Amino acid sequence: MKAAIFTINTRMYKEKKNSSESAVLTRLLEQVGLEVKSGVLPEDRAVVSAVMRQLSENGSVQLILTVGANGFLKRDCAPEAVEDAAERLLPGIPEQMRAYNMRYSKKVMLDRSQAGICSGTVMLNLPASPKLAKEGLEYVLPQIIQVMETLNL
Repeated sequence: MKAAIFTINTRMYKEKKNSSESAVLTRLLEQVGLEVKSGVLPEDRAVVSAVMRQLSENGSVQLILTVGANGFLKRDCAPEAVEDAAERLLPGIPEQMRAYNMRYSKKVMLDRSQAGICSGTVMLNLPASPKLAKEGLEYVLPQIIQVMETLNL
């Protein structure tokens, strides 16, 4: 199975830089046997949702992770991009990640991450912190893999 990781950060997009979070998450996903590609997208709801929808609908990936842009600032558009692209939401996944990550930082309660499914692809927002992104994903990854396998039987 294949995964895509996108850092949502306009500055990094313009500078053509990748994030440290992507590298950490790539290693984690490769350890469970996923083929991973990563990139950076601007903080633009329409762009992010279009990329997610396109990758989902053409079947090129079974998992899309976004890193960052899931807070409460006006430019934070990742949760809305998942809502726009998803056919169904999976609210339990980000709820459990937030609950799990509260032991590291109370700032997690300000996280607005979403998860959803589109055309057999699971989509999930992760926080911009490498530690919180990695720890949260590790916690929910068995359930995500179960959903991916079920959708792609």
